[in-house]
Amino acid sequence: MTDSSSLFSPNAPLAERMRPQTLAEVVGQQHLVGIGKPLRLMLERDRLSSLIFWGPPGTGKTTLSRLIAHSTGAEFFGLSAVGAGVKDVRDVTEHAKKNRDYGRKTVLFLDEIHRFNKAQQDALLPHVESGLLTLIGATTENPSFEVNPALRSRARTLKLEPISGQDILGLLQKALVDPRGLPGVTAEPEALEALSVAVDGDARKALTALEVAAQGSDVITVEAVREALGAQIPAMDKGGEEFYNLISALHKSVRASHVDASLYWLARMVAGGADLLYLARRIVRIAAEDVGLADPNALKLCVAAYQAVDFLGSPEGELFLAQAVTYLALAPKSNSVYTAWKSAMQLATDAPSYGVPLHLRNAPTGYMKTLGYGQGYAYYFDDPDGSFAQTYLPSELEHQVFFELGNEGWEEKLKNRLEALRKKHR
Repeated sequence: MTDSSSLFSPNAPLAERMRPQTLAEVVGQQHLVGIGKPLRLMLERDRLSSLIFWGPPGTGKTTLSRLIAHSTGAEFFGLSAVGAGVKDVRDVTEHAKKNRDYGRKTVLFLDEIHRFNKAQQDALLPHVESGLLTLIGATTENPSFEVNPALRSRARTLKLEPISGQDILGLLQKALVDPRGLPGVTAEPEALEALSVAVDGDARKALTALEVAAQGSDVITVEAVREALGAQIPAMDKGGEEFYNLISALHKSVRASHVDASLYWLARMVAGGADLLYLARRIVRIAAEDVGLADPNALKLCVAAYQAVDFLGSPEGELFLAQAVTYLALAPKSNSVYTAWKSAMQLATDAPSYGVPLHLRNAPTGYMKTLGYGQGYAYYFDDPDGSFAQTYLPSELEHQVFFELGNEGWEEKLKNRLEALRKKHR
């Protein structure tokens, strides 16, 4: 169990000393902790339930878990799935049984829960199901793929978002005046602004870099921040506007097939010290959003460029980014998949949840078959004509169309096939 008094020890890292002690101190995640939002309501009504926090590093997963335990009077146990095993879980359950005898709740916080294998996750099930333990798992990976369905069904998944640069800037400013932080240390405004953007939404990374930058000087400079991050940071004006303007200029130049401008804006960001992996992620996104199926090889090349940058780093990795950007600028353009996906997502979230037609349903048991699940389904390889004759959308959406091909590159060649397929389905 974590001793909360240690958080205020001057020897504790700054990120630990500045950890929020109340919901009011939480930075970001207002969609969870704001007035009337899920976590706040859970605590106000004292209805503690198992949760899975899914989000990037440094967004508050551990902090929220501790706040939940503290506000409900529960005993908090923290384990990391990297080093913990079934024995550690068993030890916590023994403590939980004693707590139960005294009417006290027990919260088990399991960091990186996705690293527990199936058997280890299954070992948690009976204790979560019985209410002996309130499980709060934290993961940076999609729980749909990494957490057992049985465990997911007993815990509510809440997604945490990267913390905005403005919120991180406020956190850094607070750390310089809060008694728990670095009182007496000052910082150049430009240094804090640059740091708030460079950490890509990770509050812990921001506070750690601030503490390193403060060593040896009472005034934190842009150069000290660069050294603390271990790399250069982009030259940015107030709020990081210039950095995001450069990203916008790169994206729009690629979309317009202007090769020289694309290379120039990329070079401006690389020369300014932008994180190469961040740039690589943005380039992969451009491949899907603006090139799409007009040239399917674009995505492959951009993912390969990301992997090469990750493998080689700077300066070798810069050439792969330049190659990817040049390819994207020269490639035919299409946003057909992007547009179709937006339309499908809007309908899926705004419209009623129409049921899956019976003939398309899975029928793993005899009972399901008696209900008509899978009945009449025509397997394409046995009955191509029957396969085209059956419906695949709910009857309410029978004539719904999301995807339309563009007029460039590979998509132009697909038009006849798409039209022929739609005629067969009609």
